[in-house]
Amino acid sequence: MREIPTAHMFSLGGDLPVTRIGYGAMRLADGPEPARSALEAHIWRAPADRATAVALLRRAVELGVDLIDTADAYALGANEELIAEALHPYAGGVTVATKIGVVRPSPAEWVPLGHPAYLRQQAELALRRLRVERIDLLQLHRIDPDYPLADQVGALKQLKDEGKVRHIGLSEVGVAELREASEITPIASVQNMYNLATRQHEPVVDYAAEHGIAFLPYFPIAAGAHAGPGSPLAEMAGEIGVTPAQASLAWLLRRSPTVIPIPGTSSIAHLEENVAALPVELTDEQYDRLSAAVPPQ
Repeated sequence: MREIPTAHMFSLGGDLPVTRIGYGAMRLADGPEPARSALEAHIWRAPADRATAVALLRRAVELGVDLIDTADAYALGANEELIAEALHPYAGGVTVATKIGVVRPSPAEWVPLGHPAYLRQQAELALRRLRVERIDLLQLHRIDPDYPLADQVGALKQLKDEGKVRHIGLSEVGVAELREASEITPIASVQNMYNLATRQHEPVVDYAAEHGIAFLPYFPIAAGAHAGPGSPLAEMAGEIGVTPAQASLAWLLRRSPTVIPIPGTSSIAHLEENVAALPVELTDEQYDRLSAAVPPQ
């Protein structure tokens, strides 16, 4: 594993140092049919080219990536099994974060299920698939409105009290939910969709920074017209000599000291491009100009 300077690290939960660019493993999956976009990918079964997926995960660790994000809903648990095949016994301080709380009745359905007994069962299955006795970071994939938040977070707290979970996180929540959960047990992370062009969770980013909570933006690389040729992002990338994807990640790293982007890809070349954004720094003027040039949505 490549050594990463401490300036590019964050202490997850106050005691678990991780590099500030992780890897989102969701993309290492196939569907029943080709996806039209990453947002529409079915993430239904393990990748047909398993050897390439294993090689990509191992290359990520070689590059210094030590936070791998997955979920029991990705390929119905096969994503967790793939990570274990590639990286177990997780040498070099690799942290695997997984999520529970969503069921997959079909390739296109993602249904929250927060029954406390179900959450605890899924954590037990994740432990087996990841081949660990304790999950470093267990996140509630979605809050289920049919069950009290206290019961759902309480199930994760019970797992932590039993020594099966080290840190607890949430996904797709607002400040009020994050604050309520924090009254039940310490929350180490929050994982929401966020990037230069998609900024509806600005208050959560700020709250996380104020309270030392890791903010893990998924789909962190701005796409579409905001990142295309001639766009403000492309112009900024050219100005500082990086790719638009790297400039997009650099903006996130500059946005808050607790932000840890987790870009996903099935390409080793794109993986290497993403990790190379870690030392890229925007000046205050460049950051402000880029923030103003791309209207938040």
